Amino acid sequence: MLSYQHAYHAGGPADLHKHAAMCVLMERLAEKPKPFAVVDLYAGHGVYGLGTDEAQKTKEFEGGIGRLWPKRGEVAPQAISALFGAIAPLNPEGRLIYYPGSPAIARAFMREGDLLILNELHPAAHTDLKRWARQDDRITLHKRDGLEALVGLMPPPVRRGLVVIDPSYEIKTEYAALPDALRKAQRKWKEGTYLVWYPILADGRHSELVKGLETGLAGGVIACELHFDASKFAKDAPGLRGTGVIVVNPPWKFDVAMGAAGEWLAKTLTTTGRHTLRWLQRDANVA
Repeated sequence: MLSYQHAYHAGGPADLHKHAAMCVLMERLAEKPKPFAVVDLYAGHGVYGLGTDEAQKTKEFEGGIGRLWPKRGEVAPQAISALFGAIAPLNPEGRLIYYPGSPAIARAFMREGDLLILNELHPAAHTDLKRWARQDDRITLHKRDGLEALVGLMPPPVRRGLVVIDPSYEIKTEYAALPDALRKAQRKWKEGTYLVWYPILADGRHSELVKGLETGLAGGVIACELHFDASKFAKDAPGLRGTGVIVVNPPWKFDVAMGAAGEWLAKTLTTTGRHTLRWLQRDANVA
């Protein structure tokens, strides 16, 4: 199934939470002089226009980056400041017109020698992504099934880096299939950090994914969740109740940086929402 289009959801609260986590990880990679690779398996479009028909139909960005953008000059956690830093070059006059997809977030931190390996199966998104990436020889592009590419593209040529995994979960079996694929990928690339995004829905189907990532992986595994205002939802109403990211093999003090960013997002984007952190597995090699 290839009906999902992220353009309807770009810049919403789920993107902000995911991209804040990504900014923490990218900053850690860029601290050291050795090159790194980012593998983005469901890359979508490089950049999203917030004036498009898709964005204007849902207006999810208004409750996300639209609410944060006026606060970009205020004191904020480092991950949020870094996210603003990635968004600002796309909107040089200060008016919020474009929002970066995860490929553009990654490229904002890249240096000479770093690599960005993108994968996108949706034909229209792949064509647009190819156009976006063609002027940067540090970027390579694939058109493969995301979970197949998770295993098939490991390890990347550069042995430090990050893998971004954010399926649409249109196919419900992905919740169970993803942990198995990630374990296979990690056996091929143990050094990498893996970021997995998931939606929190009324039916709680994400619990299968979370449980599947509790065992069988090397290094630490941490789940970070941003829960939206519960009072806004009827008991069985559709739509996101929250958004989560699981990070496998996180860098030192990722939990501290992400905790600060998540709490700031909860306070800024919600009235009664909350942010939680939970270690699914502690790294036995870290005291």
